[in-house]
Amino acid sequence: MDPSDQKHFTVVDYVVFALLLAASAGIGLYYALSGGRQRTTQEFLMADRSMRCLPISLSLIASFQSAVAIIGVPAEIYTHGTQYWFIGCAYILGLLIPAHVFIPVLYRLQLSSAFQYLELRFSKAVRICGTLTFIFQMVIYMGVCVYTPAFALNAATGFQLWGTVLATGLVCALYTTMVS
Repeated sequence: MDPSDQKHFTVVDYVVFALLLAASAGIGLYYALSGGRQRTTQEFLMADRSMRCLPISLSLIASFQSAVAIIGVPAEIYTHGTQYWFIGCAYILGLLIPAHVFIPVLYRLQLSSAFQYLELRFSKAVRICGTLTFIFQMVIYMGVCVYTPAFALNAATGFQLWGTVLATGLVCALYTTMVS
């Protein structure tokens, strides 16, 4: 495709995009400044163990959605066909086992992470190895999660890729620190 044939944002597109960003920032600021009743780490991370199954399930599903899934899955299906649905079937099986085997154990032991269980069951060294492995995996994954929407923004607006990566990273960091 010839770069001169590419369509970029118009003034109306920029206005709608700015309104979307302002609305998202407004929602984040409202919940950041309204205080809420989360006073302790237990209340913030675990909702003081007062939530039922449905809100927890919806929260977990939402936390696994990322630009990688939203942009990547349709592209994968377009490229390779509907055989991608087999992965969905595997996810269902892969989620049923932890839901019925691991989660009840962690809940009975009043643990908030599998890493605490690793230390309890094995040793602190095993917990540290598991934690470091997870951190390494998440650093790589977060790089992909920041790059994907930045790449889409670059394609839609014509902004330089390094600028969209930097802007996406800054917005994500600001929003995360604001809401936390």
